Amino acid sequence: MTELRNVEAEARRFRIRVVVLGLVVLLAFGLLVARLVFLQVHRHEDLADQAESNRTAVVPIVPNRGLILDRNGVVLATNYSAYTLEITPSKVDNLEQTIDGLAEIIEIQHRDRRRFKRLMEETKGFESLPIRTRLSDEEVARFTAQRYRFPGVDVKARLFRSYPLGEVGSHAIGYIGRINQVEKARIQDSEDEANYRGTEYIGKLGIEQSYEGLLHGTTGVEQMETSAGGRAVRKLDSFPATPGQTVMLTLDIKLQKMVEELYGERRGALVAIDPRNGEVLALVSKPTFDPNLFVEGIDAENWNALNTSVDKPLLNRALRGTYPPGSTYKPFMAMAALQLGRRSPSLVINDPGFYNYGGRTFRSHEGGLGGVDMHRAIQFSSNTYFYSLGVELGVDTIHDFMKPLGFGQITGIDLGGEVRGVLPSTAWKRQINKRAEAKRWFPGETVSLGIGQGYNNFTMLQLALAEATLANGGTRYRPHLAKAVRDSVTGAVAQVEQAPAENLGFSPKNVEIVRNALVAVNKGGTGTRVFAGAPYTSAGKTGTAQAVSLGQNVRYNARLLEEHQRDHSLFAAFAPAEEPQIALALIVENAGFGAASAAPIARRVFDYWLLGQYPSEEDMAAVRKSQASAPMGKPRRVEDIALTAP
Repeated sequence: MTELRNVEAEARRFRIRVVVLGLVVLLAFGLLVARLVFLQVHRHEDLADQAESNRTAVVPIVPNRGLILDRNGVVLATNYSAYTLEITPSKVDNLEQTIDGLAEIIEIQHRDRRRFKRLMEETKGFESLPIRTRLSDEEVARFTAQRYRFPGVDVKARLFRSYPLGEVGSHAIGYIGRINQVEKARIQDSEDEANYRGTEYIGKLGIEQSYEGLLHGTTGVEQMETSAGGRAVRKLDSFPATPGQTVMLTLDIKLQKMVEELYGERRGALVAIDPRNGEVLALVSKPTFDPNLFVEGIDAENWNALNTSVDKPLLNRALRGTYPPGSTYKPFMAMAALQLGRRSPSLVINDPGFYNYGGRTFRSHEGGLGGVDMHRAIQFSSNTYFYSLGVELGVDTIHDFMKPLGFGQITGIDLGGEVRGVLPSTAWKRQINKRAEAKRWFPGETVSLGIGQGYNNFTMLQLALAEATLANGGTRYRPHLAKAVRDSVTGAVAQVEQAPAENLGFSPKNVEIVRNALVAVNKGGTGTRVFAGAPYTSAGKTGTAQAVSLGQNVRYNARLLEEHQRDHSLFAAFAPAEEPQIALALIVENAGFGAASAAPIARRVFDYWLLGQYPSEEDMAAVRKSQASAPMGKPRRVEDIALTAP
């Protein structure tokens, strides 16, 4: 009986275990079915995409960068194809050993190693980086024969940017360079992220930077079928890249080159503008630099040479160099007096050669000019006349009149990096000083403003813009370098839309008074010798601006000063005076009187633009040495001058 009960109990336990096991199996099967339903129904599209991505790869097609041309169609920036030897650091076990091995079959210089190291630091070593560029066919063949020895190393055909004229116009044209971490982060946060896939270069300066969006183009893609090992098997689909557009500039690069050669080794800046529309005809900053150095990543030796030079070749003096305008400011002071009704043009002021104010004596012409009205004051550059005018107007009145002309303001030119300079006012002085006693504007500080000295500090672009506005009778155009854009696919040319011009409301009578005085400067004043024999009428004003302040009783003597302490030479002018086609402003740093160094360059610019004449070699050599006035020798025809890199 006991045995029977034990058997029945054992049978019940067995049945319970079978039921539990069956429930577990059913639950597991139910979970499996639920998972299959989830994967097959709910995640079908997602998993299908993942499977497809494992089978395919999307490869970006980098577009050809657009060209940059001058106003006459001269190519300023283009592309060329070349082979590069590239290393992907993350795929190389011993980088130094690999580079040493490569150096045995292909020449790799020390600067190539330095540049590669710098690029690797910038890109964190996850990208393919060039160790050598522009390989010859023989070098490509030598590497290909031993390629098996170098995993992670490959030869690639790439497009490189080229600036055929080298240093000519480099500050305006700019350059491209490899995208750094800051730029990469900015791109990732923008709508252009997809368009920069596979792109390694971006515009860094000048037109290359300002018109990056047009020049870059649209990135294409290729969809490739890949094997299990990730190797491309066949192309499934393709969307071609759209090349960047061609940007056509207002610059006349032959004029630009001529001016740069006229400067020689001297420092300075020149901006020439068409006063009828704001087109920048020349934008010169000397010294210049070769933008080709930056395309592949500039080496340390060249970078140090550019960055530590006392002449600061990387500084765009036309946009970022600020200087006192000197006597070139006087015509605008005269316009202020006329427009505001503060001084009659016929009022005669005695110029004894000095001006006393607040217990100080301010110097003017040696021996004085005697009685001068506004015309003679401009023609012979009377300091006394404009000292007194500055005091009469006051600093804030001067500020309010000069501001619309563009002095001390951002002009809006289509180049980055422009600085504001200083157009002083009482509010400005209060803002820049922390000490209460330094915030106060002293009446004596106004005196020097009248002759373009004191706190006045402007760029040559601002002075040229003001000169162009005066030349056309008071209409201010936004200065610009981009003239038109040509579509790379259709070939259609579209003009670049410009901001509307602003009429400053100058009285034609007042403009005529100042214009006549400026014509007299070049006919019987400080510009007479320079413009002797010119078949056109020009209007201009020479200027000499202090580079350093001298004591009240200290007389200027260039021979006793260091070169960088000597006065700057300036000139602002337009021509023809009756219907101006060109206006300019220029400075030759530490070169002395405006009539000796700056005005001769302006004369050659006008002859080029109005007469189609290019100076003789003899004349250019004399201008470079500040030993020229009117052109000498037989001028050449502009069309006969070939454009070559210096």
